Amino acid sequence: MIRFDILSVFPGMFASPLAESLIGKARDKGRVDIRLHDIRDYATDRHRMTDDAPYGGGGGMVMKVEPIDRALAAILPDRSEGLVILLSPQGESFSQRRAEELASHPRLVLLCGHYEGVDERVREHLVDRELSIGDYVLTGGELAAMVVVDAVSRLIPGVLGNDASAAEDSFSTGILEYPHYTRPATYRGWPVPEVLLSGNHAEIDAWRRTEALKRTLARRPDLLEKKRD
Repeated sequence: MIRFDILSVFPGMFASPLAESLIGKARDKGRVDIRLHDIRDYATDRHRMTDDAPYGGGGGMVMKVEPIDRALAAILPDRSEGLVILLSPQGESFSQRRAEELASHPRLVLLCGHYEGVDERVREHLVDRELSIGDYVLTGGELAAMVVVDAVSRLIPGVLGNDASAAEDSFSTGILEYPHYTRPATYRGWPVPEVLLSGNHAEIDAWRRTEALKRTLARRPDLLEKKRD
């Protein structure tokens, strides 16, 4: 089982995505524990302010350090019990390898950045890692947190219907996954490759490996370069 604590100024964004599909089932089964925390609950002024204008001027607002610090102190009083991750465009790139590494931690605390970002003292003193899901800017870290929760959760035993399927996913093997087919064997004159109907598992494995390499060469040759390195 893995536990996620998500800190956000818009926790309502998570209600539907985390209640549906495999994540919703995993929560029902107790494989994944996801807890949402509103950072505004840890503000001390009557307006529950979590952001302020930046020192030195400039556009936009900056998330304040105090509410975040109080939230983390309440949620994770013993910092050794969890890994605190800030979601922001400036973080290291999130990948399948990083998802696999995070899945080995029993507890992850995901801090969703917003506005023009967080007070730099949050980075310097309060978080352990910083992750980005791509070279683009979102309105906030909530969508990025959902991506991390989904990618990590499916690696937890019992979340997928077949745990072995995660090991064959694209990127898990270092290359893209081979093509998949299911019934009917022929549709509108489009047939399933004969080898998949042969029952010869050695030939099927060889075909899948070849097709995976061909697909990777055509679509993501950079992955093959990395494997050579």
